[in-house]
Amino acid sequence: MQTIDRAMLVIKVLVGNETKKWFSITDLSKECDLPVSTMHRLLQSMKQHGLIQQEPNLKLYSMGNTWLEYGLQMYDTFDFVGLIRPEMEKLMLEVEESVYFSKPMGLESLIVERIDCQQNPIRIYDQLGLRIPLNIGAANKVILAHMPQSEALKIVNGLVAEGDRDAFLTGLMQTRKKGYEESHGERTKGTSSVAAPIFNQINELIGAISIGYVNLNITEERHNFLVESVLKYSMRISAKLRSR
Repeated sequence: MQTIDRAMLVIKVLVGNETKKWFSITDLSKECDLPVSTMHRLLQSMKQHGLIQQEPNLKLYSMGNTWLEYGLQMYDTFDFVGLIRPEMEKLMLEVEESVYFSKPMGLESLIVERIDCQQNPIRIYDQLGLRIPLNIGAANKVILAHMPQSEALKIVNGLVAEGDRDAFLTGLMQTRKKGYEESHGERTKGTSSVAAPIFNQINELIGAISIGYVNLNITEERHNFLVESVLKYSMRISAKLRSR
């Protein structure tokens, strides 16, 4: 079990830096607080299983292709290719902004899909696989608002300071009534998003679709259009999933 814990610690270091993708064994030893000799044995074992790869000349390490292989297999089970992604592409073309699908995982959400608008020179870029606490952002709050109340309360208690919980829960009730949520500058100044929930064929919440945009000179008309669009497509996707 200790080996698995150490291997996952290495992986968290390799994926935890948005700008640095290759690490030396010395870097990894320091980040994981392990002796170089122990790290060397661990890396050799991980490399045999394709969990990491090594640049032969510089002797640097990065993520291996096994994660991509397994990730794509799991991706294909989420009904993305046939049902969700085509609707996300249509929404992107309609609003000319980046569109995301986020899936709840414990106290966080995972960005599983992103469709960028190539015609828009200014766009939001949140990395695929990024985990975000469920109390931050439009997509996450709309997920929380549409969860079973007991489940949402446990998550809120784990993430929100006690003095802020009542106001936060009141906000979630309002979100549930509206059917959508929006956020402004919560993670990145000058950016906003609007989001709506997605339900499967047995009406279980599976995630949220959202539109990310730069709020420079945004008009009320444009804002209303984005809200209407994300609501329309969330209902279309949910209807497709229910009809399977």
